[in-house]
Amino acid sequence: MSQLIVIEFVSLDGVVEDPDGAQGTPWGGWAFRYGPESVAGDKFALGEVLDTGAMLLGRVTWQLFSRIWPSRDDEFSRKMNAIPKLVASRSLDSVEGWSNSALLRGELIEEVAERKKRQDIVVAGSAGVVDALKEHDLVDQYRLLVFPAVLGQGRRLFDRPGQPAGLSLESAERVGQAALLVYRREAAQGDHR
Repeated sequence: MSQLIVIEFVSLDGVVEDPDGAQGTPWGGWAFRYGPESVAGDKFALGEVLDTGAMLLGRVTWQLFSRIWPSRDDEFSRKMNAIPKLVASRSLDSVEGWSNSALLRGELIEEVAERKKRQDIVVAGSAGVVDALKEHDLVDQYRLLVFPAVLGQGRRLFDRPGQPAGLSLESAERVGQAALLVYRREAAQGDHR
């Protein structure tokens, strides 16, 4: 069965905002201070999902990635450039700047639920998109690269009231100075995923 996987760089206090400093926040760039061994390549252990799945991105994340990935040519970058990319945006007219990108034309939740029946979907960054998917109980797994930074401010992955999340830890491993934590959403009572 296909699954929806959320991948995020996260500070120790749960912040997902501006890990690379591209948004220009005073605390930005926190994830990239720990060197390439923590952030380069397939640190989220996506492997085959990059060959068979699709990536879902919000506008801000897509715009950032579309400036980074197309010019890279290592094995991981080739997979990032080849994977079908679905862009959730109400303001973009075109996503021609990065190969295999397409705008989601319908409603986000309906489109994602339908596509999830056919293939795995990876959501990278895109906090607003993740919030909407969590609200509609569409996230199956979180792969969080947790960095030893305490920021005390910024948007957090789990900070919206009324959205409890029952998760079970599947794995934990050290990745440079970070830890890759993989959590599966616990099925709600009566839910047989």
